Amino acid sequence: MTGPTPTPPPGPGRHTATLRLDGVRDKAGFLDRCAQDLGLPPWFGHNWDALADCLRDLSWWGRPEEGFVLRVHGWEAFRTAAPEAAATAAEVFAEATGHWADRGTPLTVRYE
Repeated sequence: MTGPTPTPPPGPGRHTATLRLDGVRDKAGFLDRCAQDLGLPPWFGHNWDALADCLRDLSWWGRPEEGFVLRVHGWEAFRTAAPEAAATAAEVFAEATGHWADRGTPLTVRYE
């Protein structure tokens, strides 16, 4: 039996960002916190499509040699408070992870 794939720790050559969801209870709060904590570019439109666009681009985070790590703190509480928004957010993160995997630059999302 195999377990989940281990997540590489942040290190040199990786861009690491932390999304803190403490107190976030809905979609609007989630998107606002993404803008704030992730330093999303000014063109971020505070909707799911705009978040997906930002996470597929990431030029505003630079081009680290070893990829990107996104740490999401408070995920379980957010998922309990806003299950529909959390499901959509997880889909957006999964799509971005796949996008970067196809390009040979890993984007790892750690739900903490």
